[in-house]
Amino acid sequence: MKLLVCVSKTPETTTKIQLTGDGGDIDTTGVQYIMNPYDEWYALVRALELKEAAGGSVTILNVGPADNDSVIRKGLAIGADDAVRIDVTEEKDSLYTARQIAEYARAESYDIVFFGKETISYNGSEVGAMVAEFLDVPYIGEASKLEMNGTQATVTRDIEGGEEVIELETPFAISSAKGLAEQRIPNMRGIMMAKRKPLKVVPPTDFPDTTRIAHYDKPEEKGSVKLIDADNMDELVRLLHEEAKVI
Repeated sequence: MKLLVCVSKTPETTTKIQLTGDGGDIDTTGVQYIMNPYDEWYALVRALELKEAAGGSVTILNVGPADNDSVIRKGLAIGADDAVRIDVTEEKDSLYTARQIAEYARAESYDIVFFGKETISYNGSEVGAMVAEFLDVPYIGEASKLEMNGTQATVTRDIEGGEEVIELETPFAISSAKGLAEQRIPNMRGIMMAKRKPLKVVPPTDFPDTTRIAHYDKPEEKGSVKLIDADNMDELVRLLHEEAKVI
């Protein structure tokens, strides 16, 4: 099978996000970046497991600047065969990103295109479905299990109150949730081999950027906690009604 895993670079999970003075951008001073965990732990590892079981190849794809290469190399160290970076130097919206991925994937005829279910930076869950639409292939979101039998896939995803099991044929696109695979830590051999694996840089496809970020706002700071005596139910009801406005 020919498998494509789309990965993003995101701030490390413990990063305290700060904004520039005008709120027009994120202040990247001192920010440590990682591969988006949903892309790394679930999408990439499950693709590698399928390759190990049935043969084929796993390619990592990233849309972004040269600064992303260190994150891409980690994916190669974990076990991907090669990587592609579509050289986009400025942050773009989801539709633009999806179009870049789709144009490259269409030309290479992948059997499965993997995504993480969302990025931990924006939590958008948009790109995978857009790519599938551009490619005119089925899309399964937030999969927690994927089994292959030749070209037939059986996908399980969690839904409210139970599970949904879907059967479909390749090609398709899928976003990966917790349970699809287990995190792998790159070993020293993998790290050394990653330096020699091909990372191809290609120019982006001409496509309009349809939206822009006007500004960012940080959430309001949480107020202090008020402790109400268990016997003072009238005061509790008053606060919930007048201040919290939830009743």
